Amino acid sequence: MSASISIAIADSSPVFRYGLKSILDAKPGYNVVAEIETGEDLESWLKSNKPDLIVMDCLASGFSVDTVVACSRLSKKTRLLAITSSHSGQSIVNALRAGITSYVKKDCSMDEVLEAIEETSNGGTFFCGQILGAIQAENIDVSDLELANYTCDPILLTEREIEVLTHISEGKTNVQIAEKLFLSSHTVNTHRKNIMQKLGVNNTASMVMYAVKSGFVSPNRFLFTNS
Repeated sequence: MSASISIAIADSSPVFRYGLKSILDAKPGYNVVAEIETGEDLESWLKSNKPDLIVMDCLASGFSVDTVVACSRLSKKTRLLAITSSHSGQSIVNALRAGITSYVKKDCSMDEVLEAIEETSNGGTFFCGQILGAIQAENIDVSDLELANYTCDPILLTEREIEVLTHISEGKTNVQIAEKLFLSSHTVNTHRKNIMQKLGVNNTASMVMYAVKSGFVSPNRFLFTNS
């Protein structure tokens, strides 16, 4: 059995910290190792602890983009998931440049928050629909940002994104994919948007062609039609 994912929850709200910890404690495979109230306390804690994932409200009182930068410097292998109440295009850009891996809003469904934690813990990236909307509305090209990454590895699709892409390429609707993978339709749509963003495409046909070229699906599994 694989080791559990160690998670630190960093947020100024004790209610949020307690609520998220209670939910994660009930999920197999996760181990909440710390609840931290301020950015200063987080930086101090990271000097002797290296969790797999930090779930952080980088816009909360006591936190800032500088906190994100410090986390990236102190624990280079730790992945960072931002969960904030508010956002702007610039705050998203600043967070991503500082080292945030994934970004969702606090008013997203709990299923989507847990999906973000799962994907980020497993080495992927995740942006909820609201964050993707803000990125697209302000014409932000995430691939052009100078992110605080410490490797030159290419951005790859996660296993879940490949699953979703495969089903899309086979002509399934979001509802059908959601039923197949036991996800919400909203989460499937978020995966679709993430895939399109990563591939730099803006239509289903381009995603299908990528799936075929990458060997995820056979061209005989579906019919190409003129749109």
